[in-house]
Amino acid sequence: MIPLGELVNIKGGGTPDKSNSEYWNGEIPWASVKDFKKNTLDSTLDSITLLGAKNSATSVIPAGNIIIPTRMALGKVAINTIDLAINQDLKALSIKDNNVVDRDYLFRWLESQSSLIESEGKGATVKGITLPFLKGLNVPIPPLNEQKRIAAIFEKVDSIRQKCNRGVKLADDLLHAIFLDMFGDPVENPKGWVIDSLFKYGAFRNGMNFSKGESGATLKCLGVGDFKSLATITCMDNIGEIKLNTLPSDDYLLKDGDIVFVRSNGNKALVGRCLTIYPGKGKVTFSGFCIRYRIENPSLLPEYLNFLFRTPSMKQQMLSGGQGANIQNISQGTLSALRIPVPPLEKQLAFSKVVSFHSALMEKLDINTAKTEDMFDSISQQYFN
Repeated sequence: MIPLGELVNIKGGGTPDKSNSEYWNGEIPWASVKDFKKNTLDSTLDSITLLGAKNSATSVIPAGNIIIPTRMALGKVAINTIDLAINQDLKALSIKDNNVVDRDYLFRWLESQSSLIESEGKGATVKGITLPFLKGLNVPIPPLNEQKRIAAIFEKVDSIRQKCNRGVKLADDLLHAIFLDMFGDPVENPKGWVIDSLFKYGAFRNGMNFSKGESGATLKCLGVGDFKSLATITCMDNIGEIKLNTLPSDDYLLKDGDIVFVRSNGNKALVGRCLTIYPGKGKVTFSGFCIRYRIENPSLLPEYLNFLFRTPSMKQQMLSGGQGANIQNISQGTLSALRIPVPPLEKQLAFSKVVSFHSALMEKLDINTAKTEDMFDSISQQYFN
């Protein structure tokens, strides 16, 4: 067991003056925690100039170093595959002696310590870890050839994991492409479908407001946290429960095919997101931060409507009527005012069949993804605990 500080050199970063335009949009990629979308840093959202790098505390890190956040995004770790500068929330780790520790092995070990690193975060609003804590992490150091063998195993499993994730994204992108091919952009309506209002085809209902002190009746409640990136929910197991003094009226209970929108949230990116729910015989209500739309006219299908509202153009049109400075929101009026294309029923039915096939495929992909994640965690437990 060797302290991390004895294995690596640690270099910090900084941020050039953002009010000086001569320091920004230059030739040097500049990384911050918002670039930690995966375990490699091959591009950054921001860049700085040579002058900006010279007149700030940032450091330009050569490709091939381990980059770890010490403030925000705790527990994440990446390897930079390009030369880049880093901000003050990141630390770059360079191996002191490649004959003592293998970089890829150390990277995987740091990945395995994500929960520990995250739990060590201190701070009232933004969590951070100290440099002494980072340097003091004790790293198990088997012989170098064993380190390389372990790193190679992780690389193979990670490759399988990434392929599963790419498969999920590809299947999702394909379904959106099929929707646009069949129906065209819903705002431009190039195919000339009949244009109408949602109000003509169904009814809206805002979700329930309840207090934490209630007790007696227990039922599941769909909240904003359940949406994630899902288009459909058919299993209610992961939806949380609430307690109420009395059960709500049937109008507050969700039915198969109901479409639920995020009405209001502090994260503006979530506002307007929708999903279709199929609770079956289960009693499921929905929170006051949501709006339920129930189709009552059979000439409009939920599968079609769901993907219509997932297109960027329709969502932009929906949000253009949102109100609120700090918490953007939509309302029943916002949704009722939208003009939507209504294609022939047979076209919608054809798309519904594609959605059913896609759902079955996604279920298999999700199972495979879960298996690879379990495999990765199992190997991590085997080698690092």
